[in-house]
Formats: sequence, structure tokens, C-alpha cells
Amino acid sequence: MEKTINRWWVVFGAILIQLCLGAIYAWSVFTPALKAAGWSKLETQIVFAVGLATFAVVMVFAGAKLQKWGPRYLALLGGITLGCGYLIAGLSGGTSFWGVCLGVGLIGGAGIGFGYVVPIAVGMRWFPEHKGMITGLAVAGFGFGAMGWVKAAGSWGNLIDTIGLSQTFMLYGLAFATLVTIGSIWMKMPPAGWKPAGYESPEQKAGSGGEEFQVDEMLKSPQFYLIFLTFAVSAGAGLMSIGLMKLYPMEALQASGYSSLEANSIAGTAMAVFFSIANGIGRIVWGSLSDKLGRKNAVMYMAGSQGMILLFFTSMAGQEYLLYLGAALIGFNFGGNFALFPALTADEFGNGAVGKNYPLVFLSYGIGGILFPVLGGVLGDMGNFPIAFSICGVACLVGAVAVAMVFPPHRDEAHQPFSVHGFLHHAHIFDHDKKDDLF
Repeated sequence: MEKTINRWWVVFGAILIQLCLGAIYAWSVFTPALKAAGWSKLETQIVFAVGLATFAVVMVFAGAKLQKWGPRYLALLGGITLGCGYLIAGLSGGTSFWGVCLGVGLIGGAGIGFGYVVPIAVGMRWFPEHKGMITGLAVAGFGFGAMGWVKAAGSWGNLIDTIGLSQTFMLYGLAFATLVTIGSIWMKMPPAGWKPAGYESPEQKAGSGGEEFQVDEMLKSPQFYLIFLTFAVSAGAGLMSIGLMKLYPMEALQASGYSSLEANSIAGTAMAVFFSIANGIGRIVWGSLSDKLGRKNAVMYMAGSQGMILLFFTSMAGQEYLLYLGAALIGFNFGGNFALFPALTADEFGNGAVGKNYPLVFLSYGIGGILFPVLGGVLGDMGNFPIAFSICGVACLVGAVAVAMVFPPHRDEAHQPFSVHGFLHHAHIFDHDKKDDLF
């Protein structure tokens, strides 16, 4: 019998990889220096949006190639591509819009797309009994990584001030390629037929993760589009917040009487410490909670609470401690997306098919990553940051309602014409089989 590795090494490798892939969330640390070099607020958000969109599109391709190429190769490809992207941004001078957009946005985003699906798919196969928790752990590094890269470039390491944007980009590129290469060592699926001691495979029934949907079958289901919508608005709102978490609070704080230096320090702390740490913690906590509450209920609570927080954030951004609280709550809920939606996809459309199916769901992240950050940049240039956050808040509340209508699909229904009456008949606000866990 083939010898198996300790499955916790898989978690270590996954976190190491995600620490680097999460660099895209550190983008806001570069925006003040780029603005000082003559960039507009919209240009800073375009690079961010290009990275997010490329990430999502390439992830679909990577998911389709996962079985053929293998997880270790895909992870390695992702790390090298990401590293090369940042090297190109640095070699272009660090302040060239097209050089940075190509390197960090297009090539760097592609590298993240190649690598991101690997820890999720591999982790679920090694920990089938704790899908929510292990997905949260696997992607926690993506959230925590932002804090490290932000602080290294900013107030702790002072890399941007010391060696400049160009050298900082290149140094990050080398670090990303090296660390992801190390993490890829443990990216290997368990042997055929392996399962944890005492674990029984799920029954072939709807919503259990045991009924496998092909991509075309999933695309015919209304559940896919409801999940897609919710992920797009929930993730998109958080992505806009990331892009503006330094620019908007700096303006709000100065309007409240803080000096420029004080506002810069407070806004940087809100993003690099409170948002980033809560982002990582939210992935683990929401993932673990979903194993108890039911995946749909957890998503509904997360999206609904995020909507309310975003609506109140405009009155919090100008006060130091309220800003810290708001940044932490937004980060906490935002992080939950990346633990909950892979697990919800596995529950609805099959555990074994998640590597192929989740990248299609994740396209919503790319759509949200284009629309909402660009919306924030446009409204910011117009002096209307508060309106942008309010629009995002309402969108999240709509998403909570949409996911409330998700019900377990059946593969035989995927081959039948869609019926609104049948959909409404099956739709429930709560997962009835999870009610006992709620009360």
C-alpha cells in the first residue's frame, strides 16, 4: 500500500502558498506612492481590478487542468508566474502604469489563478470530514499574507521608502517564487481509496457533497446563479473596501481634524493590522461555523451583516477606533467568503468535482473585482466615497436574500427544463436538516 504523508503537512504547504498569493490584497500599500508619482485614483484601481479579473479567469483554466497536470505542477507554475509578474513591474521602473498593470495585474493575477485552486482542492480531499474548517485554514494565509507584505513595504520594513517601488516589487517577486515552490512540495492528492479513520463517504443525495455534477449540469441549475450573484456582490464589496481602505479613511480622518501624518498612520494600521488579521481569522471562524450552522445559513448571515456594516462605515471612517472596528468587521466577513463558497460549491455540486466547478463560481469574484473597485475609484475621483460604500452595503443585503433561496439540487433536475414554480417550491430560507444546530 502506498505510504501517505501526515495530512497536516498539506495544511502547512497550503498556508505557505496562500501567504504569497494573498499579495494582491497588499496592493493598497503601493497606491499612495503611485499617486505621488502622478497616478489617478482610478488608475490605482484599474491595476487592482485587472489582477482580480485575471486571477478569476485563469483559475477556470487551472481547475480544468488540475487532474491532468497535477496539483504540484500547477502550484509551482503559479508561484513562478506570480514572481515573474512582480519582477516585470519592478524592471519597468515601478511607476509605469502599463508596466505595473502588465506585471502585477495581468501576469501576477494569472499566477494567483494558477495556484489558488490547488490548496482548496487538495485540502478537501485530505480532510473530507471538515470541509469548512480546512478550507478556512487553507485560505487563511491569503488573508494573513496581506498584513505581512503591507507592513514589510510600509511602516515596519519601510521597503518603499528605503529601496523604492522598483526594488520592492522585484524583492517581492523573488520571495513569492521561492515560498510557493517550497509549499508545492506537499500539494499531492491522497492515494485512491484513502479516507480518514472513522470517516464514511457521504451518501449519494442532494446537498451532501456525494452527488457529483459535471460543469454543464451545474450551469443549468438555478442554484449556481444564486450562489454566483451572492459571491459577486459580497466579494466585490470587500475588494472595493481593500482598494480604498487607506485612501478613503485618510480623507475622512483629515476632515475630522487629524493631521495628514496622523491620518496616514491610522489608515495604514486599519488596513494592515485590523482588516488583514480579521480577514485571516474570518476564513477560519466562518469555515468552522459553517460545519455547524449549515453552509447556506452561514453565507446568508455573513452577507447580511456585511451589508449593514458597509452602510454604517461612512460614519465610522473618520474616527480612529470606530475605523479600526469597521475595518476589522469588514475584513472578518470578507475573509469568510473564501472558506464558505468553496465548501458550499462542494456541498451543492459534489466534493470530488469542486476542483472543476468552483473556478466557475469564482468567476463571480472577477466580475465583482472589476465592477466594485472601479465604481469606488470613479466615485472617489468625484469626491463621493460614502456613496460607493452605501451601494456596496445594499448589494450585500440583496446577496443575502439570493442565497436564502438556494436549495439542494438533484442531478436529474439538471436535465429538465427550469421551472420557476418548481424552484420556488423547493426553495427554503433555512436548511431544515441544520435547524437543530441553530437552536
